[in-house]
Amino acid sequence: MSEADRLLVSLCTFNERDNLATLIPEIWNFVPHAEILIVDDNSPDGTGQLVDEWVARDSRVHVVHRPGKLGLGTATLAALAYAVEHDFSLVLNLDADFSHPPRFIPSILAASATADVVIGSRYVVGGGAVGWGLRRHLMSRAINTYARVLLGLKTRDNSGAYRCYRVAKLRELKFNRFLARGYAIQEELLYRCRKIGCRFAEVPIVFEERRYGQSKINLGEAFAAGWIILRLAVMGP
Repeated sequence: MSEADRLLVSLCTFNERDNLATLIPEIWNFVPHAEILIVDDNSPDGTGQLVDEWVARDSRVHVVHRPGKLGLGTATLAALAYAVEHDFSLVLNLDADFSHPPRFIPSILAASATADVVIGSRYVVGGGAVGWGLRRHLMSRAINTYARVLLGLKTRDNSGAYRCYRVAKLRELKFNRFLARGYAIQEELLYRCRKIGCRFAEVPIVFEERRYGQSKINLGEAFAAGWIILRLAVMGP
């Protein structure tokens, strides 16, 4: 990443006030030049109000307030569309609960010099996940294998959200054609990026348990993701 590149770090939130209070400064420890966008789905815990306070005192922070819990997929697309609209060079997305530690940001950005999509990967050498039970491991492995087989993906970690995208390539995507509204957005993004000729790279990250709050992933989300992946495989982009 060169000095001229404008970097946007995006965080999609629903009830992440306690995490954000320390996550934003920690991100800046590694990329002080980055601007940060929070897409908040009207969190009842006051996440939106906390972000408004950040916006008022620091021009590097931006917010998109949405009227309710509209889904991770649409929030992710809103963040990517913001990066396109505001002429950023790179947009790096990570979860807002510390499960994606900011210490891996420099290695992800370094890989973006030769790739259009860089995945912070749990499934390459050096990567992993801590604090997971057998069920969580099996569910993650199953959805990743399923996506590789049905969508023709070569990448190992297709369900994680810790990624950096080159905005020039995102301009080629038609966001209004996306099917996913929930967690399947991760696989659909890789599928559509592959279709437009993106170069991919994976760098190892260690997924950690969230610091505050409760995980929002469940079997229902996993089955919904499986259905979207099947639709893409059958119907195409």
